[in-house]
Parts: sequence; structure tokens; C-alpha cells
Amino acid sequence: MRVLIVDDEPLARGRLASLLGECSDVEVVGSVGDGEAALAALGDLQPDVLLLDINMPGLTGTALAQRLAGRKRPIVVFCTAYENHALHAFDLGAVDYLLKPVRLERLNEALQRASQRLLQMPRETVNYLHGRLRGEQVRVALNDVVSLVAEEKYVVVQHRGGQLLLEESLRQLEEAYPDQLIRLHRNCLVPSQRLVGLKTLADGRVLARLSGTEFTPEVSRRNLPTLRKLLRMG
Repeated sequence: MRVLIVDDEPLARGRLASLLGECSDVEVVGSVGDGEAALAALGDLQPDVLLLDINMPGLTGTALAQRLAGRKRPIVVFCTAYENHALHAFDLGAVDYLLKPVRLERLNEALQRASQRLLQMPRETVNYLHGRLRGEQVRVALNDVVSLVAEEKYVVVQHRGGQLLLEESLRQLEEAYPDQLIRLHRNCLVPSQRLVGLKTLADGRVLARLSGTEFTPEVSRRNLPTLRKLLRMG
């Protein structure tokens, strides 16, 4: 089970990491100090479970859980010093609500609940894009893709390992993977799991914030409502 720790207190993150080290079949894939950093890390780290604090500066734990609502993964376990958010936490789909200081016994219970939910999920099919790299046919898992940009007669795929050229059009790719790719503008698609936010510039243009890259493509006015809905911003 891949676990990402999200807490603005370094001591709390360290304690959770130490406790997780005593749990079987658990891998700590990351430890971050706020919700925005967690969103940015999701695409690359692919955690199964978030151990999530609630009161954090910027994007709070409950706001982050709201953003993630509807996704199969990651599963949320709240770790907080406050009892009064429990009802809202379970409304957001959390599998457990741990009070600080977290005890090993309760952490194991929460991880068992998360494991049971993971087992109940249908196995995800890995989809691959097939293209050319320096004349050779290669394939890249769609989960590793960062962006797809139309350039002349090819689509250039940026992924975690480099670049790939596809002969299919963006429209063909969009129709082939309607639940996994979203359009930002006429010449650009990105995996929906990579989209973590929008940034409005002083001149009114809107840029997409993507996890795993500094690339911030512009969003067209036509596609903006769909992206805002996806992010639950409007």
C-alpha cells in the first residue's frame, strides 16, 4: 500500500512515518507539508492512501478531500487534533478519522479499512500510447503522460521518461480515452489526473497547473467551464 503523508507539522509527519515503518505491507512514497504540494505530487507518486491533516495553511485537508471526491484513489484517512470535523470527513468519503497523537493500533485499523476498500475496487486496466522515438516503435503508459500537444502532422507526447511522437490526431486520442484525457485548448490534451488547478493572469488569460511538470499551458475560454467543473471550482 502506497501512502502519502500530508501535514504542515514536521514533527507530526516524522511520527507518522515512524509508525508506518512498523506496519506491514506499507510504503511511504512521500511526505509533504500542505494540500497544494499533495495535489502536485499525486500524478508522480500515485499513492493509494493519503494520511491527511485538516488544519493546514492554504488548501486545507477537507478542501483537498473535496477536490479528490469521486476519484477511486487515493483513499483518505484524516489525522487531526480536532474531533469536531469527523462527520464532515466521512461525508467526504474518508475511511477513517484518527486523533493525534496517533496510536499504532488505530493506524493499523485505518490501514486495514483502506486495504479492504482497495480490494473492493475493480482492477484498473493500464492503457498504452504507441508511437515513435528516433524511428523505433515504443509504447508509454497513459498514467506516465504529462501532456499531448499537436505540432504539424504529429502529436508530441511529453511523459516522465521523455518524448514520443504519435500519428493519431488529438481528436482521435480524445475519443479513444474520453475518461482519461481532457482538452485545454485546440492543440493540447492532458490526463485529467494531472490537472491540479488553474491560474488566472493579470491580462485575463487562464493557465492550467499540472502535477509533475512546470509546463503551464493556456486554457481556452471554450474549455474553461469543463475544467472548473472538474476541479469543483464552479
